[in-house]
Order: sequence, then structure tokens, then C-alpha cells
Amino acid sequence: MVVLGIDPGSRVTGFAAISKKSNRFQLLEAGCIKTQTSESIPLRLLTIRTGLVEVIERISPSEAAIESIFTYKSAESALRLGQARGVALVTLAEKGLKVTDYNPMVVKKNIAGNGRAGKSEMQRIVARLLGLEKPLTSDAADAAAIAMTHLLHSTFYSRIKKQ
Repeated sequence: MVVLGIDPGSRVTGFAAISKKSNRFQLLEAGCIKTQTSESIPLRLLTIRTGLVEVIERISPSEAAIESIFTYKSAESALRLGQARGVALVTLAEKGLKVTDYNPMVVKKNIAGNGRAGKSEMQRIVARLLGLEKPLTSDAADAAAIAMTHLLHSTFYSRIKKQ
């Protein structure tokens, strides 16, 4: 199974395609879809959608996992994230992908063992789990962690169903 993890954002949307073979995670592709802050919100959202469509068509993932919304100090930031997340969800649905949401604290707990792990700690741990010499950008690392969390949960629940 290939899982496309997505860390949505109005400025940068991270993505990572991960598979798991013989209890080892394998990174197939990771990166970021960057928008221009000088552009209007509709154009930025279109950039995110276009980028995700290209990634999905190139990778052909089996399923997708996306970070759920968490509390923001700024209502405007929460709104922008919600818009980017909505575009991602619609794009994934349009491409026929099953999508699962994961709370950021659950992802951090599953990958780092600590629900309050910081960005740089997550980057280091994700790089180690994927056997990378250099860490991914924080957005791509978060997307990879989301995909790995989904693979861990999927493996666990498929084992339970077999029993």
C-alpha cells in the first residue's frame, strides 16, 4: 500500500508518499507545494489543487492521510488552513482516494513517542525512520509522519480483523 500524507497549509502544503515493506518505511517521494503570498487566495488554492493532482497522478497512491485541524490563536490562520485543507480533501475525493484524518498530537505520539515533539525533533526522527541522510523540510516531514501513522494504524487494524 502506498499512502499519500498531506500537511495542508495556505503558504506551503507538504506531501509525502510512503510505503511499508518488511516492517520498514520506504519514502517514494516527498516535497512541498508552495504558493505565492502575493497572489489572491483563490489562485493560491488553485495552485494547491493543481499541485496535488500532479502528485496523485504521478504516484498513484492507494490511500491518503491528512492532518486534522487543531486550535489556532488567530481566526484568520485557522480560516486559511481550513481553506487549504478543504481543497486537499476535495481533490483527494475527486481522485477516488480514501482519506483518513489524524490529529497532530496523535501523529507526534506515534512517530516520536511524544505528543508534544517539536518540528526539528520530528524532522530528525522521520529522517531516521526513512533512512535519510538529510532531513526533509518540516512540511514534508510532517506529511511523511502523517503517512507513516496511517500505515501503522492500517497494519494494526488489519491484524485485528484477521484474528
